Amino acid sequence: MRARRVFAALMVAGVLTVSGCSASDSADKSAAADHDRKAAAEPEGGTGAGRAAEVAKPTDPAAPPTGDPTAKPGSGGADTKKPPLAAAHIIRTAELQVEVEDVGKAVASARRIAEAEGGYVGEESSGFAAGSDTGDADSSRIVLRVPQERYGAVLAALSKGGRLVSVESAAKNVTSQVVDTESRIATQRASVARVRELMDRADKLSDIVSLEAELGRRQADLESLLAQQASLKNQSAMSTITLDYREPEPRDDKAGKEDGPGVLDALSGGWRALVTVALWVVIVLSAVLPFLVVLALGGAVWWWLRRRTRRARAGTEADPEPADDGQDRG
Repeated sequence: MRARRVFAALMVAGVLTVSGCSASDSADKSAAADHDRKAAAEPEGGTGAGRAAEVAKPTDPAAPPTGDPTAKPGSGGADTKKPPLAAAHIIRTAELQVEVEDVGKAVASARRIAEAEGGYVGEESSGFAAGSDTGDADSSRIVLRVPQERYGAVLAALSKGGRLVSVESAAKNVTSQVVDTESRIATQRASVARVRELMDRADKLSDIVSLEAELGRRQADLESLLAQQASLKNQSAMSTITLDYREPEPRDDKAGKEDGPGVLDALSGGWRALVTVALWVVIVLSAVLPFLVVLALGGAVWWWLRRRTRRARAGTEADPEPADDGQDRG
């Protein structure tokens, strides 16, 4: 009986031991599975907080990309990048009219300001007053080309060089024209390449001649597009500022006085009136003189004929009649 109890106790102890081992093994496996799931859920590089810190950091442009270079856009989410926007091309122009005391110094100052900001003088012309003995210009027109990013600073500096009379500025956005020209250039280059390829494969002389003519025409179109592109980029990269410098007009101090006319002023005015009247009389007589000469000659001829006629009539009336003489004799 006692032996049965001992055997039963041993059996219970064995069952408990096996159960404990199984439970421990299950717990270990569950813990390992949970750990694997957490590790799989977390991206490489640490915990969620550490990953957020990495994402928040700005991307180093020199660092190599960490994503799959063969991945298609939209498949990676975070690796998707927007295409860069085209740079704006704006043509800026301005025209200033400034009054200065010394035109030469103002032009030299404008040239220094432009060159200090990376610009240059595109055109320059000067005017000189009539009868000037000094040789200094009293007006000047100068065209400056300055970098677009320094346009505002140069314009502000030039506006302080004298008394600003007028300012005109304009801005024209030619970004679409630049983009369109670049697209047409790419298409034209591909077209030229195709014609060259056809020329390499051509066997007949007539085909080669026609392809050479077509190649020349397309190359001319390509050169025209390249020149247009260069002009647009040059105008947008370098702004144009036109300056018109001039000296102020001399002021008449006597113009503002409101004094009444004096004796000398009246005498001078009367003398000028007399000279004017005499001049007009001479002009009128000069215009009428040819007519007076003709009338005088006509009047003289008429007077001479009339006088002769009167003399003839007077002689006829003075002679006696011959019939009366015969009767008296008888």
